[in-house]
Amino acid sequence: MEKGESPTEVNNVQKVFCFSLGGMLLMTGTGHLTWARTEFLAQVPNWLPLNKDLVVIVSGIVELLLGLSLIVLSKYRVAVGFSAALFFIAIFPGNLSQYFNHIDAFGLDTDWKRGVRLLFQPILVIWALWSTGAWLYWRKRE
Repeated sequence: MEKGESPTEVNNVQKVFCFSLGGMLLMTGTGHLTWARTEFLAQVPNWLPLNKDLVVIVSGIVELLLGLSLIVLSKYRVAVGFSAALFFIAIFPGNLSQYFNHIDAFGLDTDWKRGVRLLFQPILVIWALWSTGAWLYWRKRE
């Protein structure tokens, strides 16, 4: 890292991806609370000892906060990137539950479709880390 260079600087392509991820999270968070609530309920694992509706509401609120933060909190971009990545990791058991329990939701009505969906979760984690500069920040601190 050059003298005076910020470890959190991102280029314009990364900014576009960061804002896009923020917009996606705003949309899915809104879906948690409105039109897609039933679909999201189907993804909450049965083994989770919490009220399913509460999980959907809270995760929707978290998605709204993360989405908004990705768009407007550029000063905290790295922290928000790590937070978004951790969120995507935390919700992965719901996707696994949908796959292993053969639950139809969001048009994922075959094991093949549900399996393909599982492959996108790591992409979301990488997207959050790369687009916010968190990945580079983490590597530069090693």
